[in-house]
Amino acid sequence: MNDFSAAQRSRVTMLDVAEHAGVSKASVSRFIGDDRALLSDAIAQRIEQSIAELGYSPNQMARGLKRGRTRLIGMLVADIRNPYSIAVMHGVETACRAHGYSLVVCNTDRDDEQERQHLALLRSYNIEGLIVNTLGHHRNELHELQREMPLVLVDRKVDGLDSDMVGLNNPQAIEMALDHLELRGYREILLISEPFDGTSSRIERVASFQQQIAQRPGLSGAVLETGPQLPTEIHTFLNTSGDQPKALFCANGVAALACTLALREIGARLFEDVGLIALDDLDWYPLVGSGITALAQPTAEIGARAFECLLKRLRGDTEAVRTLDFAPVLVERGSTREVGGV
Repeated sequence: MNDFSAAQRSRVTMLDVAEHAGVSKASVSRFIGDDRALLSDAIAQRIEQSIAELGYSPNQMARGLKRGRTRLIGMLVADIRNPYSIAVMHGVETACRAHGYSLVVCNTDRDDEQERQHLALLRSYNIEGLIVNTLGHHRNELHELQREMPLVLVDRKVDGLDSDMVGLNNPQAIEMALDHLELRGYREILLISEPFDGTSSRIERVASFQQQIAQRPGLSGAVLETGPQLPTEIHTFLNTSGDQPKALFCANGVAALACTLALREIGARLFEDVGLIALDDLDWYPLVGSGITALAQPTAEIGARAFECLLKRLRGDTEAVRTLDFAPVLVERGSTREVGGV
């Protein structure tokens, strides 16, 4: 019977196993490594029995470092509270697990100092590759890491970083949203975005929105950022002169929540006074009024493909840097009902 407690098991070392089995520490190292065939059957059996009786568990990190491989993938996330980040991270982790890798996630909380510290921490873990979805303000550190390991960007570009990029086709998403709103009869569109803060995907969506609005003579458009002033600004938008049907276009799920709360605060009727369409398709969208129309991102596939790009680089792929842009899927709900006699 094994009388070792859980606490004792956690302290068992390779030397303990060697002494218990009456063999050298080197023999135990061979047994748990790749050189088991060098041991006699009798010695291997004694070591195996001692490991079972003592409850010894090898330090996988130390083994990986000794072999030059940890099978650890790092992921840097700007805001782990963002549902998009969670969904993509799940896609990455699922793909990692399927290929025998583990994922180490660091949340920068949109803080530059946290980003710097986490980059240093990930390097100390001897990760084999890095997936980046963050503000990218520490370009020098990212460049240094890129010289040491493969690096893949998700959703957000980093200036001067020549790496594979996986994300949404933002111009296509904007076009799909405007096509849908115009077809439904909306003519005045207000795009709501989180503050830019140098985030390339937000900047790209706003630029594409402004460009495409300018090419559609039947539409007018403006841009707002989320913040404490949002309810007042939406109220002003809804009460401007003119009787053209109005709609809000939320550039991501965080903006969609801010807009929904703002509409509640100003007493707007959902969705009679204003239409609403949002990028991302979150679980709560169907629960608001008659449901929020969404442009769903294939987040699981984005995460999986980001890891696949990284895995190819780890296996020696030297092809030119690739960009994978995914199309969204329109999910129609009651927030964009037909208006204006369409």
